[in-house]
Amino acid sequence: MQLIVNQQPCEFAAEALDVQTLLARTGVKEDAVALAVNGEVVPRRRWPALSLYDGDRIDLVKVVAGGAWEEDRLIIGGKSFDSRLLMGTGRFTSPSVLRAALDASGTEIVTVAIRMTGVDGSGPDAGILSALDRQRYQLLPNTAGATSVRQAVFMAELAREALGTNWVKLEVIGDERTLWPDVAGTVEATAILVREDFVVLPYTTTDLVTALRLEQAGAATVMPLGSMIGSGQGVQDWEGVRRIVDRVRVPVVVDAGIGAPSDAVRAMEAGAAACLINTAISRSDDPVLMANAMRLAVDAGRMGYRAGRMPRSDVAIPSSPITGLVGAGL
Repeated sequence: MQLIVNQQPCEFAAEALDVQTLLARTGVKEDAVALAVNGEVVPRRRWPALSLYDGDRIDLVKVVAGGAWEEDRLIIGGKSFDSRLLMGTGRFTSPSVLRAALDASGTEIVTVAIRMTGVDGSGPDAGILSALDRQRYQLLPNTAGATSVRQAVFMAELAREALGTNWVKLEVIGDERTLWPDVAGTVEATAILVREDFVVLPYTTTDLVTALRLEQAGAATVMPLGSMIGSGQGVQDWEGVRRIVDRVRVPVVVDAGIGAPSDAVRAMEAGAAACLINTAISRSDDPVLMANAMRLAVDAGRMGYRAGRMPRSDVAIPSSPITGLVGAGL
């Protein structure tokens, strides 16, 4: 079931939902909040008997200090987050460095890869969960390496069983040399996983039509690549990112290719709701310092986007008044 909560699509694994469950799942306290359903205010006395159904538009309003900045939280799949930096966990030199970098980043959403273990429990990144505080982070298992719809769906299903989360970062790779997404396969896999009650965050290109198809399929976000995974080439199609931001209602998360804090700033200034960053942090000379830099960059870019940049001009415009210029006739 999908509800539109404060203009954001939210998926719930139920045919109907009561108000108390809705508030609990969105992290909203019952006191000092008003509720409207499909444009009609619902008095609090009617809440116990009210059921919410697929397609309902919900407005949750609370009292804030007059003149204060509105809260600017990232909302994905009905969950609210303070941080707009998502972090990957691959290629760190040790679990201790990973833990310190995660802490410095301020992230609340962390991706983990899905790989087979050895019969003795060994395998790539064995024991990584011991480095992650699962009470602190929303784990986001990643279908990285999947080259078919069937494989990606299978990996997501295994991840849900292993980790107890229905969140998944979906990757369906079309070209193994560039790790370029198979966009048709990604849309198909998204639709399948949404029907299985997954919260799907799909990795895609900057193609607008694909982004629209992913949203129609029920994706919780659209995650266009900046450039090839692990390349550090930055965002190469700014206009593509902007077009997607302008057209889809779900959060747009720039994923892959960010190499420096300046890349993250520009991605956020283009209107992205968040950035997912891994290699730029893990392979830097000082991952902890870089994680902090990326946190600041994402925050600065978001504030710059919300503030609105000054208009560009083809000519110089003096910031000091010309009237009363001393010595003008000399």
